[in-house]
Amino acid sequence: MYRNLTTAEIEKLERQGNYAEDWSTVQVAEPFCAECIRNSTFEGAVSLGSIENCKHTEGELTLREGIYNSALSNSTVGNHPVIHNVHMLSGYMLGDNVVLFNIEEMTCTSDPHKVAWLEPMNENGGRRLLPFSGMTIGEAYMWARYRGHKAFVDKLEQMTYDTLATDEGRYGRVGDHCVIKNTKAIRNVAIRSTEQDPTEVDGCIVLSDGVVGTGCTLEHGVIAVRFLLGEHVHLEFGLRLNDTVVGDNSTLARCEVGNSIIFPAHEQHHNNSFLIAGLIMGQSNIAAGGTIGSNHNSRTADNEIVGGRGFWPGLCCSFKHSSRFASYCLLAKGDYPAELDITLPFALVNNNASKDQLEVMPAYWWMYNMYAMDRNSKKFAKRDKRVVKAQHVEFDNLAPDTAEEIFRGMKQLRAWMAASTSDTVYAQGQEKGKRPTVVLKAAEGLKAYEDMLVYYAMKYLPQPTTHHSSLITTDWVNIGGQLVAKQDMEQLIADVESGVLGDWKAIRERFDTLWKAYPAQREAHAYSVLCRLAGVEALTDELWQQYQKRYAEIQKYIEEQKVASRHKDEVNTFRNMTYWDDAERAAVLD
Repeated sequence: MYRNLTTAEIEKLERQGNYAEDWSTVQVAEPFCAECIRNSTFEGAVSLGSIENCKHTEGELTLREGIYNSALSNSTVGNHPVIHNVHMLSGYMLGDNVVLFNIEEMTCTSDPHKVAWLEPMNENGGRRLLPFSGMTIGEAYMWARYRGHKAFVDKLEQMTYDTLATDEGRYGRVGDHCVIKNTKAIRNVAIRSTEQDPTEVDGCIVLSDGVVGTGCTLEHGVIAVRFLLGEHVHLEFGLRLNDTVVGDNSTLARCEVGNSIIFPAHEQHHNNSFLIAGLIMGQSNIAAGGTIGSNHNSRTADNEIVGGRGFWPGLCCSFKHSSRFASYCLLAKGDYPAELDITLPFALVNNNASKDQLEVMPAYWWMYNMYAMDRNSKKFAKRDKRVVKAQHVEFDNLAPDTAEEIFRGMKQLRAWMAASTSDTVYAQGQEKGKRPTVVLKAAEGLKAYEDMLVYYAMKYLPQPTTHHSSLITTDWVNIGGQLVAKQDMEQLIADVESGVLGDWKAIRERFDTLWKAYPAQREAHAYSVLCRLAGVEALTDELWQQYQKRYAEIQKYIEEQKVASRHKDEVNTFRNMTYWDDAERAAVLD
């Protein structure tokens, strides 16, 4: 593919202001247009793909193909490069049709053992991992989370070094059709990009020791050090990121995020927000002024915050390490004074400072915010623009994991209600400290939870096919967005430890296999949910007819509540006062 330069080509290159320590270490591919290389220097082994005399247009920027006013060292350049004003490009392998414009430094070490490790979820480094090009969010989480399996962790480390030794897994790799321009520094970074899913880096960016997934956009002053980005991640407007894994289809801007793992479909794009030493399990939103992990409660950096799927703290929320939140917790504005362990899913949590009590309303989303609940269940899947979906994601807010959380919440509610000696129901274990935790609308929440389970089960059970409900798993783990039966995850760990799964490719294939089996598992789980609600081993025709009737009633309720919850905004005079009339409001909002 490559050949040495001819004497005539070397002479022409030198006349055009180019210099090489040794032209014999510079190789080129056909066709090669020497006219398109000017005022550049070459050191060490440099291989250049096809270069032709033509122009490329990226947005409003039109540049000539070739290498101009740049310095290249020990790098491989793909076909049809556009490299202008790159002060130093060293140790990189560029794909085809890559555009590099106005870059101060783009360097990479050739030794993977010298690349910095990423320390997510915990600031003491006890969950550290080494990301590689192509690593999924679930794979990173699996490595960080299952630290009690030492043989498993050791195997993953060796697999990673084996992967980094290949061209595909290495740092210092830029994929096809990637555009990088007006950038300060990129050091030891793999940037994935394809023609169908290009990545763009633009505007005073600093990247060090990390991986950027396909379809990502990084712009406007981002600084990221020791990181792993999934696919279609958008970082912008001065974000500061370190030791963090960011899931697919997420947006982070104007904030600080450190030592965290964030699952897919996360939004955090306001000033004064920061997230430190956290695990946020996706489909989440951090509002302005949030300080998630704002302070430690001990002298050691060994505390963590865990937010389940749909974690949504409101404006100016502050939480202490260590805290944990069930799925789809909506937290009202407040400075929460102590560690929290909110076990009720789909709940509204409020720090009532005037009464000096914590308040939790179970099933709040279902009872009072149905429009948002229904919209959130659909919008994440609709916004998923990934071309290749290596990380599998369950987007539905009612799924096996949340159904099991609801069952556990119902059990707790019944116990708390039974222990109550007054109209006020008190919860236990939700907050560290002596002040009370009051459950608001406990009876209504219990009824709503049961309706949610029926709705989930009937949605995924098209007909009452008999399943052995006693054999169906009720333990699920969320691996980067993919729901996996606990016993299947345990088997995967055992197979890695024994060598049955010998590399990351084999692990990825296992997750693919589990994802294919997931719909049938979910259907079987849905069947078990109905059986458990009815207290039977198998559904009778009579029970099935009863559930069908109830499902129809619940569907009607959902449609009514969607309209009702939306109508509250439509008739709110304060929300409408900024518009002259209904026509303007409709034009702006619809």
